[in-house]
Amino acid sequence: MSYQKQAVVIGASMGGLLAARALADFFEQVTLIERDAFPPMGKNRKGVPQGRHTHALLLRGGSILEGMFPGLTADLMAQGAPLLDRPEKELIWFDGGGYHARFTNGDGRNGALCVSRPLLEGYVRQRLMALPNVKAIEQCDALGLVPSERRSRVRGVRLLRRAEGSAEEVLEADLVVDASGRGSRAPRWLEEMGYPPPEEEQVTINLAGVTRLYRRHPGHLNGAKVVVITLSPTLKRGAVMLAQEGERWTLTLIGFAGDSPPRDDEGFLAFARSLPVPEIYAVIKDAEPLSDFLPYRVRANQRHRYERLTRFPEGFLIIGDALCSFNPIYGQGMSVAAMEALDLQHELRQGTEGLWRRFFRRAARSIDIPWQIVIGGDLRFPEAEGRRTTSIRFINAYMERLHRAAHRDPTVARAFNDVATLLAPPQSLMRPGIMWRVLRG
Repeated sequence: MSYQKQAVVIGASMGGLLAARALADFFEQVTLIERDAFPPMGKNRKGVPQGRHTHALLLRGGSILEGMFPGLTADLMAQGAPLLDRPEKELIWFDGGGYHARFTNGDGRNGALCVSRPLLEGYVRQRLMALPNVKAIEQCDALGLVPSERRSRVRGVRLLRRAEGSAEEVLEADLVVDASGRGSRAPRWLEEMGYPPPEEEQVTINLAGVTRLYRRHPGHLNGAKVVVITLSPTLKRGAVMLAQEGERWTLTLIGFAGDSPPRDDEGFLAFARSLPVPEIYAVIKDAEPLSDFLPYRVRANQRHRYERLTRFPEGFLIIGDALCSFNPIYGQGMSVAAMEALDLQHELRQGTEGLWRRFFRRAARSIDIPWQIVIGGDLRFPEAEGRRTTSIRFINAYMERLHRAAHRDPTVARAFNDVATLLAPPQSLMRPGIMWRVLRG
């Protein structure tokens, strides 16, 4: 394998870390540029306020991470992260007015790891930085791109370290990857180089959530580790509660269209009690709180269509939330970042010339599946703002029937779970065998 010399990744969140892992197999040196100082393992990073909230590592994402960092699952379980490997006993899913039927894995697949974002990110960062050709520059801002003389290629990044007295410097690179997240300045940087910015798609949701940690006891919920109560157009409230390392529950209460959960004991408990099923309230009414109330808001799902551009500089890519950021209640962000890192790895095997076109097109196919799931689900709500195509209306009507069938049919419930965890595409729910069960149900 022939190696390029230097790759630079802007941003050391999960998307940037996984991109750097993919690049490390193809470049002599990979350098991460990060605004923050890295915290100790398991501590939240200042620049990732969402890291304090409930995160899910879906089955597809967990499988990719295990391939990139062999032993990850066992190592994190040794640090107390629970493994959901018996969904028939450990998963409670309420959707469409009823509980999904219990189902078993049945095929020996690995379970889903219930781990906090700070522990997972800290572990991945530690494993990545142990590679001999990866280094990081902490507390450093990326100011912009360095174009070639004809502006056909990016040849580096302009940097400014946050230490007092620092001067702007240039870091040369054969490839620059922007993993700076939802606030990426890549569209502006492209315009400065004379390139058109990408089309942007949005579905506005105005979601509000509040997270709190609680002490977890083995007797809670008869050993269940995950509770999901989805929002519906008739009751725009939901919740996700996951077991975590440290014998904790992480609970996020969610309100749609400005219905924000309160941030006081009485109001928070009342919101939990108003949910359509009692499991979460039954746990937290007597459980010991381990954190303050942690609020967040999400205005919109956002996708930049870089794959539709016909002109783009060589030596530059965008990845992670800078490509597409989702409604977090679906828990897809980290797993989609892992899928994109796998796409990058695949396309790098064919070289770096024309990489931008090949990567953006391949990543778009990976994003299409979760994007369909998220915007289809969000556009059920009249308050959501976005384009409601005939296809979306048909799929949403079908999904309502599918959830009703899943209340009684474990096969349908498992097929939905495979899609929700990104193991299968949404089209798999239209297989003749599943459709027959849905129509019968």
